[in-house]
Amino acid sequence: MSSVRNLRNLRKLSRAALLGHAPRRDGLPDAIEHVAKVHRAHYPRADLGALRRAYVLAESSHRGQMRKSGEPYITHPLAVTLLLAQLGAETTTLTASLLHDTVEDTEVTLEQVRREFGDEVSYLVDGVTKLEKVDYGAAAEPETFRKMLVATGNDVRVMSIKLADRLHNMRTLGVMRPEKQARIAKVTRDVLIPLAERLGVQALKSELEDLVFAILHPEEHARTREMIQEHARRTDPLTEIAASVRRVLREAGIAAQVLIRPRHTVSVHRLHMKRGELSACDFGRLLILVEDDADCYGVLGELHTCFTPVISEFKDFIAVPKFNLYQSLHTAFADGNGRVAEVLVRTRRMHRVAEAGVIALGNPYVAPQGEQEGAGGDAASAGAEAAGGVPGTATERTDPTRPGWLSRLLEWQSHATDTDTFWAELRDELSQDREITVYCASPGLASAPSGGALPLPAGASCVDAAYARYGEAAHRCIGARVNGRLAALSTVLRDGDALQLFLEPTATAGPSGPSPEWLEHARTPAARIAIRHWLASHPADTAAEPRTAETPETAGTDGGAGEPVPEPVGARGGPGAPGPGPCTAEPGGVLCPTAEAPAAGTGALPDPGPAPGPANGTGTGTGTALGADEAAAPLPESPEPESDSGTGTETEAAPVVTDHPDTVVRLARCCTPVPRDAVTGFTVRGGAVTVHRDNCQAVARMRSAGRRAVPVRWEQGAAGCRVTLRAEAFGRPRLLADLTETIASQGAAVVSADVEPPREQRVRHTYTLQLPDATGLPALMRAMRRVPGVYDVTRAVRPVTTG
Repeated sequence: MSSVRNLRNLRKLSRAALLGHAPRRDGLPDAIEHVAKVHRAHYPRADLGALRRAYVLAESSHRGQMRKSGEPYITHPLAVTLLLAQLGAETTTLTASLLHDTVEDTEVTLEQVRREFGDEVSYLVDGVTKLEKVDYGAAAEPETFRKMLVATGNDVRVMSIKLADRLHNMRTLGVMRPEKQARIAKVTRDVLIPLAERLGVQALKSELEDLVFAILHPEEHARTREMIQEHARRTDPLTEIAASVRRVLREAGIAAQVLIRPRHTVSVHRLHMKRGELSACDFGRLLILVEDDADCYGVLGELHTCFTPVISEFKDFIAVPKFNLYQSLHTAFADGNGRVAEVLVRTRRMHRVAEAGVIALGNPYVAPQGEQEGAGGDAASAGAEAAGGVPGTATERTDPTRPGWLSRLLEWQSHATDTDTFWAELRDELSQDREITVYCASPGLASAPSGGALPLPAGASCVDAAYARYGEAAHRCIGARVNGRLAALSTVLRDGDALQLFLEPTATAGPSGPSPEWLEHARTPAARIAIRHWLASHPADTAAEPRTAETPETAGTDGGAGEPVPEPVGARGGPGAPGPGPCTAEPGGVLCPTAEAPAAGTGALPDPGPAPGPANGTGTGTGTALGADEAAAPLPESPEPESDSGTGTETEAAPVVTDHPDTVVRLARCCTPVPRDAVTGFTVRGGAVTVHRDNCQAVARMRSAGRRAVPVRWEQGAAGCRVTLRAEAFGRPRLLADLTETIASQGAAVVSADVEPPREQRVRHTYTLQLPDATGLPALMRAMRRVPGVYDVTRAVRPVTTG
């Protein structure tokens, strides 16, 4: 029926166009009478003077030109304008639509359009004007799309006009040669349909899909149309189900309109490919329209109470709208006869936006006023609400039509100077129709976008997130945490993931950059283009010592990577230990601040400069992680006497006293308590008392074995102490040297140190330190966390032997 109606409208426009532009009593030419009537249904107080003048200019400039179908050329801009008017476009868009081919195909100049209609109309007309093949050759079409997309970044109405223009051209494509039909249909499929989806213009997208389907897959299209026609000859069970739903909602006191929404051809074909044989209820869905959001959930409750819900089909796009402004509740239920019906529940405002997308927003850059009053004001207010703006305000508001995908596209296309690269990457970028949002806990570089939310295409990895967040600085990315766990940079992100990215400091020896393997994990064009540029400009560096983003395949699909990350002491509430905040990537390296540390983003870390290694000369690795010699050569440990249960104790006098002054007291080596820690003592062989931190595993084990605790307390004014700290870091050259220098700068002495061999690009250092004053422990831990590459420093607790 829609195709018949479209053909009837086209013939009406053709007859009107042949009559010329004689004005009617209301001053409007016959040819735009229907356009004006449709437009005023959305904007009752719209000033149609600009439309009249635009039609007069377009008709006179196109006069004598004919389309390949034999109709006057003016019927094309008229049909495009009518499409946009039906979707609720405002007057400026309709004016530009009438003129959209004048600069390209007639003697009218852009300057003339600007003089007569203003800068906005001129900008829209210029945005959809094609580049000349004479100047660009084979690159004309890709570069035209690039120009159009850049213009869309400033005013989304450019793409609205282009989509309507392409739809009318596709409707009349039958007069062209089959090979040209196929070429235009493929570009429509690869570029225009995905753009219509992203802008939420479902009314245009659905018809474009059906037209492309008929041209590129005529046999499948014919079979699907036959299935639809066969279904139409039978009684539709959805009619009876809809009546039942109306009765249920009426009894519940919910005012709602229940409609049957037939699936379009491509939708039926996709469902048939997914499910095989289709039931009689699969050819359409119930559409329930209500007045406000609360009624949507009221309808949902009644449906799930009075029918049997299919829980797997429930989706709430009201609480979590799609990236293209779409909002609805999706569900399905089975009635008493076992017939399953799919249901869409939305408000009338949501329905307008679902059908027309950004076009339903009216002018999305200025709050509704003037012609936006009345019915038009309601539509524009709906757009404002969908955009998070305040309806009725006269001030400029944030553009809701510049979502993450468009910003990303505009960014990477500026670096894709080669036309073929741009065209290939554009098609690939648009091939996915979903978007996810991840949340970066780190504020990032000064040049990076602010805010924690980071929109990415579905399937994006940590590599993509790094380049989306930091641009070319992401060349120095050395690791990531996903949902609190260390993860490979190749980890595919999911919607809602919490992400932390770690960058190598800028002051490292030698160039730092990605390896070719990163290209295998990059999903976004921005990441791929940046990586290729770096690899091309550093061929010798890549061949000599490539860096890798990939960790071994032990990384789980949930974003984990082997062992869980040790919980920060502050998060556990351990006594006497500072609690680190989230690690943040700074221009100078990776910073894990504590509560007392300066706020992240206050400046770059200082260049640590050349640092001497430990006394034994170790600690200068040469690879991307610690070298084998460095890992195998820990500092010599002081001999420790064997203690109860193998936990080990310190031999020097401990600043702890018991109720018996003559008792020998030692600090347990397994947990190395320091002054002000909550401690417990136990008597061991020889009558000595070993002192443990209260949260030490040995305390729980000995209590469960029936061992009696001995009251102990720190001596008044106790100062010096010995403590064991564990530093978790991403492996890099000079890490051991930098850590030991930092420890020395805080006045602590290294009693012993142990460096485990690198594992999954991570390394663990364990230090037993002598501090002159226990109060300096929090500052020491903060200083160690500030060493580039270190992401956590905790008090070490050694496992207790139970055998």
